[in-house]
Amino acid sequence: MNNFSLKKGIFFISIIGLIAVSLWYLLKPYDYTVAFKSKALIGTINQTLKLWNTNLDQSKPMHQVETGELVQNLNFDGIDYDFHWALSRIDDSTTQVNIGIKDRENSLKNKVNILVNDTDFEKKVKPTISDFIMVLNTHLENFEVKIEGESTSPSTYCAYIPVTTKQFLKAKGMMENYGILSTFLIANGVVLNGKPIVEVRSWDTETDSISYNFCYPIVKKEGLPSHPTLRYKEIKGGKAIKAIYNGNYITSDRAWYALIDYAKKKNIQLKHTPIEVFNNNPNMGGNELTWKAEIYMPIKNKTP
Repeated sequence: MNNFSLKKGIFFISIIGLIAVSLWYLLKPYDYTVAFKSKALIGTINQTLKLWNTNLDQSKPMHQVETGELVQNLNFDGIDYDFHWALSRIDDSTTQVNIGIKDRENSLKNKVNILVNDTDFEKKVKPTISDFIMVLNTHLENFEVKIEGESTSPSTYCAYIPVTTKQFLKAKGMMENYGILSTFLIANGVVLNGKPIVEVRSWDTETDSISYNFCYPIVKKEGLPSHPTLRYKEIKGGKAIKAIYNGNYITSDRAWYALIDYAKKKNIQLKHTPIEVFNNNPNMGGNELTWKAEIYMPIKNKTP
């Protein structure tokens, strides 16, 4: 093969390669991608992302494919943008976050324009992602979770009120019923016998819906007073994985995700029905990082 034929062959291969790369770029699913790492568990990012989304103008509820995959739709100046969030674990404390963004109406135009200059599309997307990263980092500074390992959840007799709500409204449900529990019981001569407890009965991680019993431990006796919403029961403790949570009780569920992650590494099968014991009264205020809750995730009984 002479030099002319060799150069001609290289030229055609280069052209074909350029065409292939161009087609791939123009046909890829997203107009723009952003990636960052965070010192947070996937569950924590998932919940922070959903809450942040509810505070954005013209946002819609996020669609969750699974805990580590969510789709968000945002509207900027009348244009709809799809944000595809993919969360993957790197190590015990770090998560990789990849976001693919697409303009539904101007996808091809954006891909071409991004190659040559900064676009309005980029100018809208970048501050949005930066705002979430700031919100996430601020949140991570305001709570702590420490795993203590295998333990036994508490056994007690209690008065309780059943609550069904969204996961992030758990603390609101507690606050709404705290006065009923404590005031009614004390007024009727019932002896309190411990810290308030949340006993989760069901947890739907796709819809972030929970049903729980908000309990106040009491001394069991005959002739306990009746109330239209208040009930009585025995909580039976059992084997569990325990964590200590410090922070605002609104986000104590961050410990749930930490316990599940810990159990996966240890190959421990859990029931996703956490039990929380609250050691502080939020109405007293103070530094939220000094608020303490003991969080238990029950271990499944091994079948013979």
